[in-house]
Amino acid sequence: MVSTNHNSLSIAVGEKSKRSVEKLLSPLDELAARSSSLLSRPLRGPRENPASRGLPRYLFVGPRGGDEPIRLGLFAGIHGDEPEGCHALVQLIQTLEKAPDLARGYALFIYPVCNPSGYEDNTRHSRGGRDLNREFWNNSREEEVVLLEKEICLHAFQGLIALHSDSTSDGMYGFVRGAALSHGLLDPALEAASQVLPRNQSPVIDGFPAKNGIIRQGYNGILTTPPKIKPAPFEIILESPQTSSHFLQQQALLLATLEILGEYRKFISYAANL
Repeated sequence: MVSTNHNSLSIAVGEKSKRSVEKLLSPLDELAARSSSLLSRPLRGPRENPASRGLPRYLFVGPRGGDEPIRLGLFAGIHGDEPEGCHALVQLIQTLEKAPDLARGYALFIYPVCNPSGYEDNTRHSRGGRDLNREFWNNSREEEVVLLEKEICLHAFQGLIALHSDSTSDGMYGFVRGAALSHGLLDPALEAASQVLPRNQSPVIDGFPAKNGIIRQGYNGILTTPPKIKPAPFEIILESPQTSSHFLQQQALLLATLEILGEYRKFISYAANL
């Protein structure tokens, strides 16, 4: 099991107090200041909007593992009342800094708090009153959505991983979209997460048919790549059971994400040798 991160635990203990994006991310900014692998590059909002906060963004570049780094986008906190994924991405970066070979061959674009106002207010919606995870590719004017859509188009990610938590679930599960290999990545990810939290084995999860904790359908307007993009990247949404402890959810999401990195690297290496 991945080692405990005491900073993330202290955040979890203080969860009932008002949250602060700055407090959450200050360890990463301090790490980026002295790291050769991690860069802090916040996304800036429109200059004409003085109230714009932009979005936090980090780039972790692992040791070279091929001709071109594999570009993945990792997202959390699109629903502000689901902080577990935010903390899991913080711990992911700290884990990779200590063990960079886990990110060999990758350029990881990490967006740990996609809804900063919702995170600080502990609300699903942003302060604009919108569920941001129903706004994508629908000509949304929500600043966070506009910024993330630009990022997704600019970097042409080979895969997207989004972290969520579900207050109605009794186990880990996930959604798959895009490339056919998405299912082959999510299954071992859920198996890795089962070291700390079980899979949700219900035949219907969140209103969708499911098998072994895997759902192939989804809601419209969620954080994905643009419709009909080719070649299709893999797209995985991981969901932790929010009724479980914050720490266990964080560990399960971390283990699942690390497993996806390892499995996708194997796939790329195999494809290169065909």
